[in-house]
Amino acid sequence: MENLTEIQKQKFERAKKRVKSIAGFYKHFMVYVLVNLFLISLKYFNLEPNEKFFTFGTFSTAFFWGIGVAFHALSVFGPGFFLGNDWEEKKIREIMDKEKASKWE
Repeated sequence: MENLTEIQKQKFERAKKRVKSIAGFYKHFMVYVLVNLFLISLKYFNLEPNEKFFTFGTFSTAFFWGIGVAFHALSVFGPGFFLGNDWEEKKIREIMDKEKASKWE
């Protein structure tokens, strides 16, 4: 690892950050599944007589949290909708170019 060029180090750090974000998503998704299975089964086994199981209240936590999980998945696996995948790199170059130009003026 000590013989890496600066570009290779940056690529390594970017890949490391990407792997960390993917792992974070999988942990989030696993917690989502386990907690919602627990909550839904808890509701199922504690039904009162004549109480309906298939209501919005039973699945509301899974629904709204699922929206959050979907946005998390888009941010990790989806294309860069808002800033693009290499936005940071472009912005750094832009700022460095501006600083370099202002030094010589």
